[in-house]
Amino acid sequence: MGAGRWGTHLLRNFLAHPQVEVRAVVDPHRPLLATAAARFDLDDSVALLEQWEEALDIDGLGAVAIATPATTHTAIATAALKRQLHVLCEKPLTLTASTSAALCQLAQQQHRQLFVDHTYLFHPAVIQAKANLDRLGIPRYGYAARTNLGPVRHDVDALWDLAIHDIAIFNYWLNQTPVAVQAQGLSWLDNRSLADVVWCRLRYGSGFEATLHLCWANPHKQRQVSMVCDRGSLVFDELQADSPLVLQLGYPAPETFQPQELDTVVLEVPGQEPLATMCDRFVCSVLTNQPSTVSSGTVGTDLVAILEALSQSLTQQGQWIAMG
Repeated sequence: MGAGRWGTHLLRNFLAHPQVEVRAVVDPHRPLLATAAARFDLDDSVALLEQWEEALDIDGLGAVAIATPATTHTAIATAALKRQLHVLCEKPLTLTASTSAALCQLAQQQHRQLFVDHTYLFHPAVIQAKANLDRLGIPRYGYAARTNLGPVRHDVDALWDLAIHDIAIFNYWLNQTPVAVQAQGLSWLDNRSLADVVWCRLRYGSGFEATLHLCWANPHKQRQVSMVCDRGSLVFDELQADSPLVLQLGYPAPETFQPQELDTVVLEVPGQEPLATMCDRFVCSVLTNQPSTVSSGTVGTDLVAILEALSQSLTQQGQWIAMG
C-alpha cells in the first residue's frame, strides 16, 4: 500500500520474488497507480485501488506491505491484522510506543507476523560490521552523521525523519537499547517549529555512548556510522561505494600512549540490495509464521520509544531522559 518512492521499490522487489504473487497496488493518487502499472507492465490480475480498505477484501490475500505516511500506519496495520493478514510496515511502525506495542499484541493474538522495514538492518555492510566487532575489542563510543541539503519534511522534524536508521544500527551492533537519551536542535526554515538540525546522545547500560548529527539543510552530504573500541575502530561510510566498510586498527601503548599495531583493513561487502534481502526475510517470516529476529514489531516498538524520549528531551532543552 502506497505507490510513492519507497512503495515503488517494495513493489519492484515483491514482483521479482519467486514466492510472491502481487494482487493489488494501492494509492489514493491515480497518476501514481498509472505510473506503477506502466513501469512494471502490470496486467489485469493486479488490481489498482485508491482505497486501502478495498485491498483487504481481496480473496486469498495473505499479507500486506504498508509504505504510507506514518500517521496512517496504525489504522491500516490494525485492520490488516484483524483480517488475519501478515503485515510489513515501513518505519517508524507508529508515532507512539503505546500504539506500536498494541499492534505487537494484536499480531500475537492473531498469530500473524508484524515485520518492520528497518532496511539498514539487512544491509550487508552493517551485518559484516557486526561480524567483525570482536576484532576491535571493547566498544567505547560511537558517532554518526546523516546530513544533506534536503529533502525537507513537513510532517515530522529531522529527528523523526533521520535518526531511526543510526539508532537501529547501534542497537543491532551492541545487542542493547539505550538506558538514557538526550537531544538538542535548531529550527530556522520558514519559521517552523520543526527542528531542521538535531544532535542526539544515546547512553547504553554498558557505558557505551553514541552521538548523532542529523540535518536536512546541510550541503555536506554524510551517511556515516562509526564505532570506536579499545583495539580499533570501524567506519561504515555509505557514500564510499568501493570501500564502505573499513576497520582502522590501533591503540595507544601502555605508559607511552604511542599508537601501535596500526593497520587499515577494507572489508569486502557482498553486493546485495538491502531492500531485496529485507523483502525476502519478510516472505520467510510469513511462510514459517515465525517472527523476525532482526526487525520484528518489538524491535520497531523499542525504536519508537527511543524517538519519543528524544523528542521529550528536545522540548526540554536537552534534558537527559531515562528509558523505561
